[in-house]
Amino acid sequence: MMPGPMSKLPKLKVLLLENIHSTAREIFAAEGFEVEALSEALPEAKLAQKIRDFHVLGIRSKTQVTEAVFAEAKNLITMGAFCIGTNQIALDSARLAGIPVFNAPFGNTRSVAEMVIAEIIMLSRRLGQRNTEMHQGIWNKVSKECFEIRGKTLGIVGYGNIGSQVSTIAENLGMKVVFYDIISKLPLGNARGSSTLAEVLKVSDFVTLHVPATHFTRNMIAAPELALMKPGACLLNASRGNVVVIEALAEALKTKKLGGAAIDVYPEEPEANGADFRTPLQGIANVILTPHIGGATEEAQAQIGEEVPTSLMRYLKTGSTLRAVNFPELDLPFSPTSHRILNVHRNVPGVLREINRIVSDLGANIQAQGLSTDPEIGYLLLDTDKALSGEVKQAIEALKSSIRTRILY
Repeated sequence: MMPGPMSKLPKLKVLLLENIHSTAREIFAAEGFEVEALSEALPEAKLAQKIRDFHVLGIRSKTQVTEAVFAEAKNLITMGAFCIGTNQIALDSARLAGIPVFNAPFGNTRSVAEMVIAEIIMLSRRLGQRNTEMHQGIWNKVSKECFEIRGKTLGIVGYGNIGSQVSTIAENLGMKVVFYDIISKLPLGNARGSSTLAEVLKVSDFVTLHVPATHFTRNMIAAPELALMKPGACLLNASRGNVVVIEALAEALKTKKLGGAAIDVYPEEPEANGADFRTPLQGIANVILTPHIGGATEEAQAQIGEEVPTSLMRYLKTGSTLRAVNFPELDLPFSPTSHRILNVHRNVPGVLREINRIVSDLGANIQAQGLSTDPEIGYLLLDTDKALSGEVKQAIEALKSSIRTRILY
């Protein structure tokens, strides 16, 4: 855990939903926070009502934190997504309310990568089918349409933390790796980058998707893209449910255009375990279906349970927005001889001039200052004299451009 510049923060209330790992609860409790942890997600109306009393919110993938929820979150200072994805959060609403959001970009990387590699081997050997047959009492010892993965080509769409980890493991198993990413990435090992998605689809025996949910990736694998894939190739998706058009994939599998698929995420997913679940992919040969468990290992959840609170505590203690997904990034060394003022304001001309004038008129001294902006908001860290920090904070807070102002002691 990151050592803080202060011994303790003022007592804050933390709400953790969806059975977040106990590590997170322990970290917040050790700081003296009041923690309420629930095992389930809350629907919008209940969350909007409950959030009013809390300063920190932690969720996983099922909780929808909407604009209506943020409208009621008057005391909320920051929140964390204890997962990689943040499409369940109205990030723009959070930003305009002055609430930075942090996620866990690294915690479940290895867990997802290992599952993808396991599924590639299972699809190549048709282990899912053989397992089902054996449970049905059918002995079917065959080698037809069963292959080694050594020498085969793996196409990775999205070469980020998970995609690059899959690349490394696959190469170690003797696979050839090609990848496509909208951002130029340095290849690991002998992996080869491609300038187009189409090229990756055409040359790969297996294609695995590791992209975020954006308007660019929505339905990015539909009938035209599936038609580009090699006959008998396999598709894996452990990224986001709206990336693949499921009906088109089912048709490609039924017509034997594709040889198999492994799907962990779906356009619509149940909110609770045990719920009745239906997909057009059920009952199709050599299709592995899992219930969004790519990052569901004890190790991953423990890592995420530490990773996200570390970012949240860094922000609460120092104002650092490093790794915030919706906020200008800013970080300043903390000085024990000053008080730090945090100000979120609308990004309009002249704000910094007004703030510096306030400091000057009050006779205060600026020991350190940092400003970072995006097109809509500016985020300021200001270290000033302890004796005058309260007056400076009140004057900055009163500016028409200010969205939220907080002082750290």
